[in-house]
Amino acid sequence: MSKQQEFENAVRTILEIIGEDPNREGLIKTPQRVYKAFLHLTQGYNQDPKEILNEALFTSSNDEMVLVRDIEFYSLCEHHLLPIIGRAHVAYIPNGKVVGLSKIPRMVNVFARRLQIQEQMTEQIADALMQTINPKGVGVVIQARHMCMEMRGVEKICSTTVSSALRGVFKENIKTREEFFSLINAPQPNRF
Repeated sequence: MSKQQEFENAVRTILEIIGEDPNREGLIKTPQRVYKAFLHLTQGYNQDPKEILNEALFTSSNDEMVLVRDIEFYSLCEHHLLPIIGRAHVAYIPNGKVVGLSKIPRMVNVFARRLQIQEQMTEQIADALMQTINPKGVGVVIQARHMCMEMRGVEKICSTTVSSALRGVFKENIKTREEFFSLINAPQPNRF
């Protein structure tokens, strides 16, 4: 039996356990759909963030903060397999190398497309940047809503969790840290 067949059988079993008929019209293809959705939602396990970052490293004399903010992401919490919906703000101070800007959101997605807890994802993003591009420092802030808190449990709608990971000068230098937090909290126009 293939892994896909095993997965689809497990989904059918879940449907039966909750009292559904997996053979009714609306559910006949649900196991296949869920399988395809999970392949997409967990594709980060098959991707290497260091490879993504190394694809676009460029020599640069820039030594000022580079910030990509409001990177939207979707993930699944590892405790309940329910969605985490959020935004990541990622900054670094180059140390002879800059990375292509599109690679930062791609790297965020590598970690988001795994079963996660927000705190760990924040650390993973910061560490991947530090290890791959060797900047003077990295700052990562993630703001997210957790459906495991909103749809079940305490059922607190629209509560936001904020986590941060600071490395190098972002942790050591208060002015760098203040600049980072000021930039991610500054109002942003809707369009340029």
